[in-house]
Amino acid sequence: MRDFRDLTKIKTLGELKRSGYRTRSVKDEMRENLIAKTKAGENPFPGIIGYERTVLPQLQNAILSKHDIILLGLRGQAKTKMIRLMVNLLDEYIPIVKGSEINDDPFKPLSKYARERILHEGDDTEIAWIHRSERYAEKLATPDVTIADLIGDIDPIKAASQKLTYADENVIHFGLIPRSNRGIFAINELPDLQPRIQVGLLNIMQEKDIQIRGFQVRIPLDIFIIYSANPEDYTNRGNIITPLKDRIDSQIITHYPKTIEIGIKITEQEAWINRNSEVKVTVPYYFKEIIEHIAFEARRSEYVDQKSGVSARLTISAMENLVSSAERRAIINDESDVLVRISDLFMVVPAITGKIELVYEGEQEGVINVAKLLIGKAINQVFKKYCPDPNKKVQGQSPYAAITNWFSQGNQVDIYDDMKFEDYFKALDRVKGLREIAEKTMQPKNKAELATAMEFILEGLHQNSMVGKDELDSVRTYNDMIGKIMSSVGSSKYER
Repeated sequence: MRDFRDLTKIKTLGELKRSGYRTRSVKDEMRENLIAKTKAGENPFPGIIGYERTVLPQLQNAILSKHDIILLGLRGQAKTKMIRLMVNLLDEYIPIVKGSEINDDPFKPLSKYARERILHEGDDTEIAWIHRSERYAEKLATPDVTIADLIGDIDPIKAASQKLTYADENVIHFGLIPRSNRGIFAINELPDLQPRIQVGLLNIMQEKDIQIRGFQVRIPLDIFIIYSANPEDYTNRGNIITPLKDRIDSQIITHYPKTIEIGIKITEQEAWINRNSEVKVTVPYYFKEIIEHIAFEARRSEYVDQKSGVSARLTISAMENLVSSAERRAIINDESDVLVRISDLFMVVPAITGKIELVYEGEQEGVINVAKLLIGKAINQVFKKYCPDPNKKVQGQSPYAAITNWFSQGNQVDIYDDMKFEDYFKALDRVKGLREIAEKTMQPKNKAELATAMEFILEGLHQNSMVGKDELDSVRTYNDMIGKIMSSVGSSKYER
Protein backbone atom coordinates (compact mmCIF):
# COMPACT_ATOMS: atom_id res chain seq x y z
CA MET A 1 0.00 0.00 0.00
CA ARG A 2 1.29 3.42 -0.95
CA ASP A 3 2.56 6.14 1.38
CA PHE A 4 0.89 9.42 0.36
CA ARG A 5 2.45 11.74 2.95
CA ASP A 6 4.96 13.19 0.46
CA LEU A 7 2.99 12.66 -2.75
CA THR A 8 0.13 14.94 -1.71
CA LYS A 9 2.58 17.87 -1.61
CA ILE A 10 2.88 17.63 -5.42
CA LYS A 11 0.93 20.44 -7.12
CA THR A 12 1.65 20.20 -10.87
CA LEU A 13 1.65 17.59 -13.59
CA GLY A 14 5.38 18.04 -14.15
CA GLU A 15 6.15 17.32 -10.48
CA LEU A 16 3.88 14.27 -10.64
CA LYS A 17 5.79 12.91 -13.65
CA ARG A 18 9.15 13.42 -11.97
CA SER A 19 7.96 11.66 -8.79
CA GLY A 20 7.57 8.40 -10.70
CA TYR A 21 3.91 8.10 -9.67
CA ARG A 22 1.87 5.68 -11.77
CA THR A 23 -1.90 5.46 -11.75
CA ARG A 24 -3.78 2.18 -11.43
CA SER A 25 -7.32 1.29 -12.41
CA VAL A 26 -9.86 1.26 -9.60
CA LYS A 27 -10.18 -2.51 -9.69
CA ASP A 28 -6.39 -2.93 -9.62
CA GLU A 29 -6.25 -0.60 -6.62
CA MET A 30 -8.88 -2.61 -4.77
CA ARG A 31 -7.30 -5.93 -5.69
CA GLU A 32 -3.78 -4.94 -4.65
CA ASN A 33 -4.90 -3.21 -1.45
CA LEU A 34 -6.99 -6.25 -0.50
CA ILE A 35 -3.95 -8.47 -0.99
CA ALA A 36 -1.82 -6.13 1.14
CA LYS A 37 -4.42 -6.01 3.94
CA THR A 38 -4.81 -9.79 3.91
CA LYS A 39 -1.07 -10.35 4.12
CA ALA A 40 -0.85 -7.88 7.01
CA GLY A 41 -3.61 -9.75 8.87
CA GLU A 42 -5.90 -6.73 8.67
CA ASN A 43 -9.66 -7.19 8.40
CA PRO A 44 -10.80 -5.41 5.21
CA PHE A 45 -14.43 -5.46 6.37
CA PRO A 46 -14.44 -4.47 10.06
CA GLY A 47 -17.76 -4.70 11.86
CA ILE A 48 -19.24 -7.36 9.57
CA ILE A 49 -20.21 -10.27 11.82
CA GLY A 50 -21.42 -13.74 10.83
CA TYR A 51 -20.17 -13.67 7.24
CA GLU A 52 -16.58 -14.69 7.92
CA ARG A 53 -16.91 -18.13 6.29
CA THR A 54 -19.76 -17.46 3.88
CA VAL A 55 -20.26 -14.05 2.27
CA LEU A 56 -16.89 -12.35 2.86
CA PRO A 57 -14.74 -15.02 1.13
CA GLN A 58 -17.00 -14.75 -1.93
CA LEU A 59 -16.81 -10.96 -1.81
CA GLN A 60 -13.01 -11.03 -1.60
CA ASN A 61 -12.81 -13.54 -4.47
CA ALA A 62 -14.93 -11.20 -6.62
CA ILE A 63 -12.62 -8.26 -5.84
CA LEU A 64 -9.55 -10.35 -6.62
CA SER A 65 -11.22 -11.26 -9.93
CA LYS A 66 -11.87 -7.54 -10.62
CA HIS A 67 -15.60 -8.20 -10.90
CA ASP A 68 -18.57 -5.89 -10.67
CA ILE A 69 -20.86 -7.29 -7.98
CA ILE A 70 -24.47 -7.60 -6.87
CA LEU A 71 -25.33 -8.43 -3.26
CA LEU A 72 -28.62 -10.30 -3.21
CA GLY A 73 -30.47 -10.77 0.06
CA LEU A 74 -33.44 -9.94 2.23
CA ARG A 75 -33.67 -6.67 4.12
CA GLY A 76 -31.45 -6.05 7.11
CA GLN A 77 -28.55 -8.28 6.03
CA ALA A 78 -25.81 -5.60 6.11
CA LYS A 79 -25.64 -5.25 2.31
CA THR A 80 -25.30 -1.46 2.34
CA LYS A 81 -22.82 -1.59 5.21
CA MET A 82 -20.55 -3.94 3.26
CA ILE A 83 -20.84 -1.80 0.14
CA ARG A 84 -19.75 1.33 2.02
CA LEU A 85 -16.77 -0.49 3.53
CA MET A 86 -15.43 -1.07 0.00
CA VAL A 87 -14.04 2.47 0.16
CA ASN A 88 -11.35 1.19 2.55
CA LEU A 89 -9.84 -0.77 -0.35
CA LEU A 90 -9.14 2.38 -2.37
CA ASP A 91 -5.85 4.30 -2.21
CA GLU A 92 -5.97 7.00 0.43
CA TYR A 93 -5.45 9.77 -2.17
CA ILE A 94 -5.29 9.97 -5.96
CA PRO A 95 -4.30 12.90 -8.20
CA ILE A 96 -6.79 14.52 -10.58
CA VAL A 97 -6.67 17.48 -12.94
CA LYS A 98 -7.70 20.34 -10.68
CA GLY A 99 -11.28 21.43 -11.36
CA SER A 100 -12.24 18.26 -13.22
CA GLU A 101 -15.84 17.12 -12.77
CA ILE A 102 -15.08 13.47 -13.53
CA ASN A 103 -11.81 13.02 -11.60
CA ASP A 104 -9.66 13.08 -14.73
CA ASP A 105 -6.40 11.16 -14.49
CA PRO A 106 -3.61 13.71 -15.25
CA PHE A 107 -1.89 11.05 -17.38
CA LYS A 108 -5.07 10.00 -19.27
CA PRO A 109 -7.55 12.90 -19.31
CA LEU A 110 -11.04 12.07 -20.56
CA SER A 111 -13.09 15.26 -20.43
CA LYS A 112 -12.67 18.10 -22.89
CA TYR A 113 -11.95 20.42 -19.97
CA ALA A 114 -8.97 18.34 -18.79
CA ARG A 115 -7.62 17.65 -22.27
CA GLU A 116 -7.64 21.33 -23.24
CA ARG A 117 -6.09 22.40 -19.95
CA ILE A 118 -3.17 19.97 -20.29
CA LEU A 119 -2.80 20.92 -23.97
CA HIS A 120 -2.38 24.60 -23.11
CA GLU A 121 -0.61 24.37 -19.73
CA GLY A 122 1.48 21.23 -20.16
CA ASP A 123 3.55 20.30 -17.13
CA ASP A 124 2.33 23.41 -15.33
CA THR A 125 -1.20 22.00 -15.18
CA GLU A 126 -2.41 22.11 -11.60
CA ILE A 127 -3.41 18.86 -9.96
CA ALA A 128 -5.45 18.16 -6.83
CA TRP A 129 -5.47 15.16 -4.52
CA ILE A 130 -8.84 13.69 -3.55
CA HIS A 131 -9.42 11.43 -0.57
CA ARG A 132 -10.88 7.94 -0.91
CA SER A 133 -14.07 9.14 0.82
CA GLU A 134 -14.73 11.46 -2.14
CA ARG A 135 -14.53 8.58 -4.59
CA TYR A 136 -17.70 6.84 -3.49
CA ALA A 137 -21.20 7.63 -4.74
CA GLU A 138 -24.44 5.87 -3.94
CA LYS A 139 -27.91 6.04 -5.44
CA LEU A 140 -31.10 4.51 -4.13
CA ALA A 141 -32.97 3.18 -7.14
CA THR A 142 -36.46 4.64 -7.34
CA PRO A 143 -38.95 4.67 -10.23
CA ASP A 144 -38.32 8.38 -10.85
CA VAL A 145 -34.57 8.02 -11.49
CA THR A 146 -33.67 9.18 -15.02
CA ILE A 147 -30.82 8.64 -17.44
CA ALA A 148 -29.88 12.26 -16.86
CA ASP A 149 -29.46 11.54 -13.13
CA LEU A 150 -27.17 8.57 -13.74
CA ILE A 151 -25.38 9.34 -17.02
CA GLY A 152 -25.86 13.03 -17.78
CA ASP A 153 -27.55 15.46 -20.13
CA ILE A 154 -27.03 18.68 -22.06
CA ASP A 155 -27.15 21.74 -19.81
CA PRO A 156 -28.92 24.58 -21.69
CA ILE A 157 -28.11 27.09 -18.95
CA LYS A 158 -24.40 26.34 -19.26
CA ALA A 159 -24.66 26.63 -23.05
CA ALA A 160 -26.40 30.00 -22.82
CA SER A 161 -24.20 31.51 -20.12
CA GLN A 162 -20.94 30.43 -21.82
CA LYS A 163 -22.27 31.05 -25.36
CA LEU A 164 -21.59 27.48 -26.45
CA THR A 165 -23.27 25.50 -29.20
CA TYR A 166 -24.92 22.19 -28.46
CA ALA A 167 -22.15 20.55 -30.49
CA ASP A 168 -19.60 21.56 -27.86
CA GLU A 169 -18.73 18.91 -25.27
CA ASN A 170 -18.54 21.58 -22.59
CA VAL A 171 -22.35 21.83 -22.55
CA ILE A 172 -22.55 18.34 -21.03
CA HIS A 173 -23.74 18.07 -17.44
CA PHE A 174 -22.34 14.80 -16.12
CA GLY A 175 -24.53 12.46 -14.05
CA LEU A 176 -23.62 10.48 -10.94
CA ILE A 177 -21.83 7.64 -12.72
CA PRO A 178 -19.29 9.68 -14.73
CA ARG A 179 -18.74 11.86 -11.64
CA SER A 180 -17.77 8.62 -9.88
CA ASN A 181 -15.04 7.95 -12.46
CA ARG A 182 -11.96 6.38 -10.81
CA GLY A 183 -14.09 5.39 -7.86
CA ILE A 184 -16.96 3.20 -6.63
CA PHE A 185 -20.58 3.64 -7.63
CA ALA A 186 -23.34 1.77 -5.78
CA ILE A 187 -27.00 1.34 -6.67
CA ASN A 188 -29.23 0.09 -3.86
CA GLU A 189 -32.47 -1.81 -4.58
CA LEU A 190 -31.65 -2.27 -8.26
CA PRO A 191 -35.01 -3.89 -9.24
CA ASP A 192 -36.79 -0.61 -8.44
CA LEU A 193 -34.96 1.01 -11.37
CA GLN A 194 -37.19 1.14 -14.43
CA PRO A 195 -36.18 -1.36 -17.17
CA ARG A 196 -35.53 1.41 -19.72
CA ILE A 197 -33.09 3.01 -17.25
CA GLN A 198 -31.41 -0.34 -16.60
CA VAL A 199 -30.78 -0.57 -20.34
CA GLY A 200 -28.71 2.60 -20.00
CA LEU A 201 -26.31 0.71 -17.74
CA LEU A 202 -25.48 -2.00 -20.28
CA ASN A 203 -22.66 -0.15 -22.02
CA ILE A 204 -21.17 0.92 -18.71
CA MET A 205 -21.09 -2.68 -17.48
CA GLN A 206 -19.55 -4.22 -20.60
CA GLU A 207 -17.78 -1.59 -22.73
CA LYS A 208 -17.09 0.70 -19.74
CA ASP A 209 -18.13 3.82 -21.61
CA ILE A 210 -20.99 6.30 -21.79
CA GLN A 211 -22.66 8.39 -24.48
CA ILE A 212 -24.66 11.51 -23.69
CA ARG A 213 -27.46 12.86 -25.87
CA GLY A 214 -26.07 11.62 -29.17
CA PHE A 215 -22.54 12.99 -28.75
CA GLN A 216 -20.23 10.88 -30.85
CA VAL A 217 -17.55 11.11 -28.18
CA ARG A 218 -17.30 8.06 -25.93
CA ILE A 219 -15.99 8.45 -22.42
CA PRO A 220 -14.31 5.20 -21.22
CA LEU A 221 -14.90 5.18 -17.49
CA ASP A 222 -12.69 3.58 -14.85
CA ILE A 223 -15.26 2.52 -12.30
CA PHE A 224 -16.21 -0.27 -9.92
CA ILE A 225 -19.98 -0.83 -9.78
CA ILE A 226 -21.76 -2.70 -7.01
CA TYR A 227 -25.49 -3.28 -6.63
CA SER A 228 -27.81 -4.52 -3.92
CA ALA A 229 -31.19 -6.14 -4.38
CA ASN A 230 -33.88 -7.97 -2.44
CA PRO A 231 -34.83 -11.25 -4.16
CA GLU A 232 -38.50 -10.62 -3.41
CA ASP A 233 -38.30 -7.50 -5.57
CA TYR A 234 -37.93 -9.67 -8.66
CA THR A 235 -41.65 -10.38 -8.55
CA ASN A 236 -43.01 -7.82 -6.10
CA ARG A 237 -42.07 -4.39 -7.40
CA GLY A 238 -39.84 -4.92 -10.41
CA ASN A 239 -37.09 -7.04 -11.85
CA ILE A 240 -33.55 -6.89 -13.09
CA ILE A 241 -33.47 -7.16 -16.86
CA THR A 242 -31.71 -10.27 -18.11
CA PRO A 243 -28.97 -8.51 -20.16
CA LEU A 244 -27.96 -6.47 -17.10
CA LYS A 245 -27.88 -9.52 -14.81
CA ASP A 246 -25.70 -11.23 -17.38
CA ARG A 247 -23.19 -8.36 -17.27
CA ILE A 248 -22.80 -8.39 -13.48
CA ASP A 249 -19.80 -10.64 -12.94
CA SER A 250 -20.48 -11.96 -9.42
CA GLN A 251 -23.79 -12.44 -7.61
CA ILE A 252 -23.31 -12.95 -3.88
CA ILE A 253 -26.12 -14.18 -1.63
CA THR A 254 -26.31 -12.74 1.89
CA HIS A 255 -28.12 -14.27 4.87
CA TYR A 256 -29.34 -13.68 8.42
CA PRO A 257 -27.30 -14.71 11.50
CA LYS A 258 -27.10 -18.49 11.65
CA THR A 259 -26.80 -18.71 15.45
CA ILE A 260 -28.12 -16.85 18.49
CA GLU A 261 -24.56 -16.05 19.55
CA ILE A 262 -23.78 -14.32 16.25
CA GLY A 263 -27.04 -12.40 16.49
CA ILE A 264 -26.13 -11.20 19.97
CA LYS A 265 -22.75 -9.93 18.76
CA ILE A 266 -24.39 -7.99 15.94
CA THR A 267 -26.99 -6.45 18.26
CA GLU A 268 -24.38 -5.53 20.87
CA GLN A 269 -22.33 -3.82 18.18
CA GLU A 270 -25.18 -1.91 16.56
CA ALA A 271 -27.64 -1.13 19.38
CA TRP A 272 -27.38 2.00 21.51
CA ILE A 273 -27.00 0.30 24.87
CA ASN A 274 -24.21 2.18 26.64
CA ARG A 275 -25.75 5.58 27.14
CA ASN A 276 -24.49 8.82 28.62
CA SER A 277 -27.10 8.67 31.33
CA GLU A 278 -27.23 8.95 35.10
CA VAL A 279 -29.01 5.58 35.07
CA LYS A 280 -27.01 2.39 34.70
CA VAL A 281 -29.07 -0.34 33.01
CA THR A 282 -27.86 -3.94 33.21
CA VAL A 283 -29.01 -6.54 30.68
CA PRO A 284 -28.41 -10.17 31.74
CA TYR A 285 -27.15 -12.47 29.01
CA TYR A 286 -30.32 -14.53 28.91
CA PHE A 287 -32.27 -11.38 28.01
CA LYS A 288 -29.96 -10.90 25.04
CA GLU A 289 -30.77 -14.47 24.03
CA ILE A 290 -34.50 -13.75 24.29
CA ILE A 291 -34.19 -10.67 22.05
CA GLU A 292 -32.41 -12.71 19.36
CA HIS A 293 -34.90 -15.56 19.67
CA ILE A 294 -37.70 -13.11 18.85
CA ALA A 295 -36.16 -12.62 15.39
CA PHE A 296 -35.48 -16.34 14.98
CA GLU A 297 -39.09 -17.14 15.90
CA ALA A 298 -40.34 -14.50 13.46
CA ARG A 299 -38.24 -16.00 10.66
CA ARG A 300 -40.08 -19.31 11.01
CA SER A 301 -43.50 -18.09 12.12
CA GLU A 302 -46.53 -19.14 10.10
CA TYR A 303 -47.94 -15.65 10.65
CA VAL A 304 -44.98 -13.80 9.10
CA ASP A 305 -44.28 -13.45 5.38
CA GLN A 306 -40.96 -15.23 5.04
CA LYS A 307 -40.34 -13.89 1.53
CA SER A 308 -40.19 -10.39 2.96
CA GLY A 309 -37.65 -11.34 5.62
CA VAL A 310 -37.16 -10.16 9.20
CA SER A 311 -34.49 -7.49 9.40
CA ALA A 312 -31.64 -7.52 11.91
CA ARG A 313 -32.88 -4.02 12.72
CA LEU A 314 -35.70 -5.70 14.66
CA THR A 315 -33.38 -6.99 17.37
CA ILE A 316 -31.39 -3.75 17.43
CA SER A 317 -34.52 -1.66 17.97
CA ALA A 318 -35.92 -4.20 20.43
CA MET A 319 -32.76 -4.09 22.54
CA GLU A 320 -32.84 -0.29 22.59
CA ASN A 321 -36.51 -0.30 23.66
CA LEU A 322 -35.75 -2.88 26.36
CA VAL A 323 -33.03 -0.68 27.82
CA SER A 324 -35.22 2.42 27.52
CA SER A 325 -38.09 0.76 29.39
CA ALA A 326 -35.80 -0.02 32.34
CA GLU A 327 -34.25 3.45 32.11
CA ARG A 328 -37.68 5.12 32.16
CA ARG A 329 -38.72 3.12 35.24
CA ALA A 330 -35.52 4.11 37.01
CA ILE A 331 -36.12 7.78 36.22
CA ILE A 332 -39.69 7.59 37.56
CA ASN A 333 -38.57 5.86 40.76
CA ASP A 334 -35.38 7.94 41.18
CA GLU A 335 -33.10 4.89 40.90
CA SER A 336 -29.58 5.00 39.53
CA ASP A 337 -28.90 1.30 38.94
CA VAL A 338 -31.51 -1.03 37.43
CA LEU A 339 -31.79 -4.46 35.89
CA VAL A 340 -34.16 -5.13 33.01
CA ARG A 341 -37.25 -7.20 33.79
CA ILE A 342 -39.51 -9.56 31.88
CA SER A 343 -42.18 -6.89 32.02
CA ASP A 344 -39.77 -4.65 30.07
CA LEU A 345 -39.70 -7.24 27.28
CA PHE A 346 -43.33 -6.57 26.43
CA MET A 347 -42.42 -2.92 25.88
CA VAL A 348 -40.45 -3.91 22.77
CA VAL A 349 -43.66 -4.60 20.81
CA PRO A 350 -43.32 -1.30 18.85
CA ALA A 351 -39.90 -2.48 17.64
CA ILE A 352 -41.49 -5.63 16.20
CA THR A 353 -44.78 -4.47 14.69
CA GLY A 354 -43.18 -2.22 12.07
CA LYS A 355 -40.58 -4.76 11.00
CA ILE A 356 -42.62 -7.83 10.16
CA GLU A 357 -44.89 -8.36 7.16
CA LEU A 358 -47.82 -10.62 7.98
CA VAL A 359 -49.53 -13.20 5.83
CA TYR A 360 -53.34 -13.46 5.84
CA GLU A 361 -53.46 -15.56 9.02
CA GLY A 362 -51.24 -13.05 10.78
CA GLU A 363 -53.43 -10.15 9.70
CA GLN A 364 -56.41 -11.98 11.15
CA GLU A 365 -54.56 -12.48 14.43
CA GLY A 366 -53.44 -8.84 14.60
CA VAL A 367 -49.88 -7.52 14.49
CA ILE A 368 -49.74 -6.72 18.24
CA ASN A 369 -50.91 -10.21 19.17
CA VAL A 370 -48.39 -11.73 16.77
CA ALA A 371 -45.61 -9.62 18.33
CA LYS A 372 -46.57 -10.77 21.83
CA LEU A 373 -46.76 -14.36 20.61
CA LEU A 374 -43.21 -14.09 19.24
CA ILE A 375 -41.96 -12.64 22.53
CA GLY A 376 -43.64 -15.46 24.45
CA LYS A 377 -42.11 -18.14 22.23
CA ALA A 378 -38.69 -16.54 22.59
CA ILE A 379 -39.00 -16.50 26.37
CA ASN A 380 -40.03 -20.15 26.32
CA GLN A 381 -37.01 -21.14 24.22
CA VAL A 382 -34.62 -19.56 26.72
CA PHE A 383 -36.64 -20.86 29.69
CA LYS A 384 -36.16 -24.41 28.44
CA LYS A 385 -32.42 -23.82 28.18
CA TYR A 386 -31.91 -22.70 31.79
CA CYS A 387 -34.78 -24.23 33.78
CA PRO A 388 -36.07 -27.77 34.41
CA ASP A 389 -38.52 -29.11 31.87
CA PRO A 390 -42.03 -28.49 33.25
CA ASN A 391 -43.24 -31.74 31.67
CA LYS A 392 -40.67 -33.94 33.43
CA LYS A 393 -41.47 -35.08 36.94
CA VAL A 394 -38.92 -35.73 39.66
CA GLN A 395 -39.98 -38.52 42.01
CA GLY A 396 -43.48 -38.28 40.62
CA GLN A 397 -43.77 -34.55 41.18
CA SER A 398 -43.25 -31.45 39.03
CA PRO A 399 -40.20 -29.36 40.03
CA TYR A 400 -42.59 -26.39 40.07
CA ALA A 401 -45.24 -28.03 42.27
CA ALA A 402 -44.74 -25.61 45.17
CA ILE A 403 -45.29 -22.64 42.86
CA THR A 404 -48.40 -24.01 41.11
CA ASN A 405 -49.86 -25.13 44.45
CA TRP A 406 -49.44 -21.61 45.82
CA PHE A 407 -51.40 -20.18 42.90
CA SER A 408 -54.05 -22.92 43.17
CA GLN A 409 -54.87 -21.62 46.66
CA GLY A 410 -56.24 -18.44 45.09
CA ASN A 411 -53.08 -16.34 45.32
CA GLN A 412 -51.91 -14.00 42.58
CA VAL A 413 -49.01 -11.66 41.77
CA ASP A 414 -49.46 -8.20 40.24
CA ILE A 415 -46.51 -6.74 38.32
CA TYR A 416 -46.61 -3.10 37.20
CA ASP A 417 -44.35 -1.66 34.48
CA ASP A 418 -43.09 1.16 36.72
CA MET A 419 -43.02 -0.80 39.98
CA LYS A 420 -40.36 0.21 42.53
CA PHE A 421 -37.77 -2.48 43.08
CA GLU A 422 -38.65 -3.26 46.71
CA ASP A 423 -42.33 -3.64 45.86
CA TYR A 424 -41.39 -5.74 42.84
CA PHE A 425 -39.19 -8.04 44.88
CA LYS A 426 -41.74 -8.44 47.71
CA ALA A 427 -44.53 -9.30 45.27
CA LEU A 428 -42.48 -12.06 43.64
CA ASP A 429 -40.98 -13.35 46.88
CA ARG A 430 -44.47 -14.12 48.18
CA VAL A 431 -44.69 -17.03 45.74
CA LYS A 432 -43.80 -20.18 47.63
CA GLY A 433 -40.89 -22.11 46.09
CA LEU A 434 -40.12 -19.43 43.48
CA ARG A 435 -37.00 -18.06 45.16
CA GLU A 436 -35.50 -21.53 45.57
CA ILE A 437 -35.98 -22.44 41.90
CA ALA A 438 -34.57 -19.08 40.76
CA GLU A 439 -31.48 -19.40 42.96
CA LYS A 440 -30.83 -22.96 41.84
CA THR A 441 -31.34 -22.52 38.10
CA MET A 442 -30.31 -18.91 37.34
CA GLN A 443 -27.64 -18.52 40.05
CA PRO A 444 -28.26 -14.79 40.66
CA LYS A 445 -25.39 -12.73 42.09
CA ASN A 446 -27.53 -10.18 43.90
CA LYS A 447 -31.07 -9.31 44.92
CA ALA A 448 -31.85 -7.53 41.64
CA GLU A 449 -30.81 -10.54 39.56
CA LEU A 450 -32.84 -12.79 41.85
CA ALA A 451 -36.01 -10.73 41.40
CA THR A 452 -35.65 -10.66 37.59
CA ALA A 453 -34.98 -14.41 37.56
CA MET A 454 -38.13 -15.05 39.59
CA GLU A 455 -40.27 -13.12 37.10
CA PHE A 456 -38.55 -14.96 34.25
CA ILE A 457 -39.53 -18.32 35.76
CA LEU A 458 -43.13 -17.18 36.29
CA GLU A 459 -43.37 -16.09 32.65
CA GLY A 460 -41.77 -19.36 31.54
CA LEU A 461 -44.37 -21.32 33.48
CA HIS A 462 -47.10 -19.23 31.90
CA GLN A 463 -45.72 -19.98 28.42
CA ASN A 464 -45.94 -23.68 29.34
CA SER A 465 -49.58 -23.32 30.51
CA MET A 466 -48.75 -23.96 34.16
CA VAL A 467 -49.48 -20.46 35.45
CA GLY A 468 -52.21 -18.14 34.20
CA LYS A 469 -51.73 -14.49 33.29
CA ASP A 470 -54.02 -11.54 32.72
CA GLU A 471 -52.93 -8.27 31.15
CA LEU A 472 -54.60 -4.91 31.62
CA ASP A 473 -52.73 -1.84 30.38
CA SER A 474 -49.49 -1.69 32.40
CA VAL A 475 -50.41 -4.47 34.89
CA ARG A 476 -49.68 -8.17 34.47
CA THR A 477 -51.33 -10.53 36.93
CA TYR A 478 -50.05 -14.09 37.37
CA ASN A 479 -52.65 -16.46 38.77
CA ASP A 480 -53.88 -20.05 38.84
CA MET A 481 -54.04 -21.53 35.35
CA ILE A 482 -56.42 -24.40 36.15
CA GLY A 483 -58.77 -22.20 38.13
CA LYS A 484 -58.84 -19.73 35.26
CA ILE A 485 -59.69 -22.47 32.74
CA MET A 486 -62.40 -23.94 34.96
CA SER A 487 -63.85 -20.51 35.53
CA SER A 488 -63.97 -19.93 31.77
CA VAL A 489 -65.58 -23.35 31.15
CA GLY A 490 -68.05 -22.92 34.00
CA SER A 491 -69.36 -19.58 32.80
CA SER A 492 -72.66 -20.26 31.01
CA LYS A 493 -74.19 -18.42 28.13
CA TYR A 494 -76.70 -16.93 30.60
CA GLU A 495 -73.85 -15.53 32.74
CA ARG A 496 -72.42 -13.86 29.65
